[in-house]
Amino acid sequence: MRALLTKIEQASGLDRIGDRLQRAVQATLRPQRVRDLLHGVWLGHPLHPAMVQVPVGAWISTAVLDLMPGQRRAATTLCVVGTVSALPAAVAGLNDWAALARDQRRVGLVHAASNSVGLAFYAGSVAARMTGRHNLGRTLGYLGLSAASMGAYIGGHLAYKQGAQVNQSISELHRMSDGWHSLADMAALPQRQLITREVDDVSVILYRHGDEVTVMLERCPHQSGPLGEGEVQEIDGHACVVCPWHGSAFRLNGGEVVHGPSGNDQQVLPTRIVDGVLETRLP
Repeated sequence: MRALLTKIEQASGLDRIGDRLQRAVQATLRPQRVRDLLHGVWLGHPLHPAMVQVPVGAWISTAVLDLMPGQRRAATTLCVVGTVSALPAAVAGLNDWAALARDQRRVGLVHAASNSVGLAFYAGSVAARMTGRHNLGRTLGYLGLSAASMGAYIGGHLAYKQGAQVNQSISELHRMSDGWHSLADMAALPQRQLITREVDDVSVILYRHGDEVTVMLERCPHQSGPLGEGEVQEIDGHACVVCPWHGSAFRLNGGEVVHGPSGNDQQVLPTRIVDGVLETRLP
């Protein structure tokens, strides 16, 4: 399986399909607020992995009930719940997928295809159960669970091996030592400009607004874009840094994500001023 998934990562032939689908998804989900909703910006956490718990839980419960006598009605109900709830979860997943790097999109395309096969089997299972053909419904349900399980395995590879939609910057904290670290003289910090500094080889950005200074990890949590090269924009009355790579925006007074594709907030570090010197430490 490792070798197969590596081949999928390198399968440039999938790009012809993936690039067309990416353009279609971006054209369909055009309003930024819709994309932000589906990315989970309002939640501060990617939405798709939370949503898939409903269909997965319902389908696994269906499989268990199908093994028990006298549970046809309950199994049918849960099969319907799982099949219906899979649709919005798939839309959220496609929205995340369209913002990934090309090698991630290749694996994501196979992940989506496997889950689509599973969903088709479950749709057939619902139809069979509703018309009284419960044996056929059970068979289609187990086929659907097999395809969805394969899709989940590929999704795990996408998240844990390729880092899709996980916070790309938080591991930087593990490279910082404990204690307070000096960053800059307050008198030398310009107002409302992004300044880049390093703490134990970890890049951070500084932003001064009056006597308040924000210290934030510099690498964007979405795809490690350099926030230090981004622009500062006012969004909803807050100064925000906008990633130059994919446009994710984060509040400079708290790190909250306000626009995707990032579904994660950016880490802000505690600060203090000692004898006119700005210092920071691990949270």
